[in-house]
Amino acid sequence: MNDTTPTAKTLRLILGDQLNPLHTWFQAVDPEVVYVLMEIRQETDYVRHHAQKVLGIFAGMRDFARQLKAAGHRVRYVAIDDPSNRQSLIGNLDALLAHYGATALEYQAPDEWRLDDQLTQWSRTGPATVQRVDTQHFLTERTEAAQLFKGRKQWLMEHFYRTLRKRYRILLDADGQPTGGQWNFDADNRKPWRGVPAEPADTRPLHDHTDLWAVIQAAGVVTLGKPQAEAFRWPLNRQEALTQLDSFIQQGLPHFGDFQDALSQGHTRLFHSLLSFALNTKMLHPLEVIQRAETAWHEGHAPLHAVEGFIRQILGWREYVRGIYWATMPGYTEQNTLAHQRPLPEWFWTGHTRMACMAQAIGQSLDEAYAHHIQRLMVVGNFALLAGLDPAQVHRWYLGIYIDAFEWVEAPNTLGMSQFADGGLLATKPYVSSAAYLQRMGDHCRHCAYDAKAKTGEQACPFNALYWDFFARHQDRFGRNPRLGMAYKHLNQMAPATLAELRQMAANHLERLNDL
Repeated sequence: MNDTTPTAKTLRLILGDQLNPLHTWFQAVDPEVVYVLMEIRQETDYVRHHAQKVLGIFAGMRDFARQLKAAGHRVRYVAIDDPSNRQSLIGNLDALLAHYGATALEYQAPDEWRLDDQLTQWSRTGPATVQRVDTQHFLTERTEAAQLFKGRKQWLMEHFYRTLRKRYRILLDADGQPTGGQWNFDADNRKPWRGVPAEPADTRPLHDHTDLWAVIQAAGVVTLGKPQAEAFRWPLNRQEALTQLDSFIQQGLPHFGDFQDALSQGHTRLFHSLLSFALNTKMLHPLEVIQRAETAWHEGHAPLHAVEGFIRQILGWREYVRGIYWATMPGYTEQNTLAHQRPLPEWFWTGHTRMACMAQAIGQSLDEAYAHHIQRLMVVGNFALLAGLDPAQVHRWYLGIYIDAFEWVEAPNTLGMSQFADGGLLATKPYVSSAAYLQRMGDHCRHCAYDAKAKTGEQACPFNALYWDFFARHQDRFGRNPRLGMAYKHLNQMAPATLAELRQMAANHLERLNDL
């Protein structure tokens, strides 16, 4: 696979989340250009990653290198066990520039601040002329959200989303008004799933990565979760990702709107697309995914509320959180407005808890490197916020465990949307609930050791007492929030003895977190 010609004028760096074969870099073969991809401990070790995340990115990179080589491009692939591997980005770049006698280094803009800063700092003193180019992936510029909301204390995704709908002419009538007469159909997308229609079959590709996994282990990379190397279900390349997109449009999208917030014991996918890994590694372009969904609406294959809800996640939310990230870094990942300090319980690493919804969400995450957005927000994130877990630890856990987690998208979702650590920049209220919401949206409570309706006592669901304790201890901050008016009305009408009993129950839960 590796290039053997001794000299080159230019090296072009490709990171592990830049696997886009349609980038204009690749339109012509230039014998003076060498494309560089590298597997390095710098990237496997900055947090403890899921085994499938390391496998998926390495396998995708290796396949991408093969594609480039087959197309006639020169490629230098630095494998994790390569004796010449310095195991750092800059160390390898310095060595490769010297090896080839190259005078220029080009790279696509990294999506994570730490890599962007590292390359920017190096470019000022490095041994070559350095040029950064666009990844040609996102639908907005890094700074666009900050410019749009300049001077505003509260940012609103809905305003950002509507701006992009108009710009790209997505789900608009001829007169520029939203199709169906409204911009957002979120209220129609909150149904629980009771087994009908059936969850579609898993049509994702099946790969055997046992040899690659052996290499990763021999190199000393420490991971979490199950590798599933002999039956790996994540795409290697753009073609497989397109096939997965086709399958979702046909089988999942028609029912996605109704059940996108649903939870179910033993059902890991329901009608979700599982396209985020392919999108975040740039195998797919967001606009082509959006347009495929819109076409399904025009052809009568999927209802409007399903299509709009799906498009909003990509055109609205995905682009918006990226804007939040670049507007607030560095520093965003250290925010902790609520001063939560409690360490993660041991079962975050095993899934062994008696709370059925948490056991499902965490166990599934460890097994599959995936959980859908309600499991991440309203199960795991909800519990973490209610229990006052350290948001920095929660952030590192989310960043490591999910195959689609890169900091630009994960950090705002975890620290802002889920943990309210940014003080409300991203979310207008903390997203917390008692067991009532979980029972309404799922079926876990029927299989749980705890009683969803009990607030106190040995069998009481921990979510209940923790819910009221959260609002009580943060009343000074949230008591006047209009979106929390109902919760505080109930809290303020509660008999003092009842509230005291609930808060004592919450304290009991927190004292024995590892045993819940």
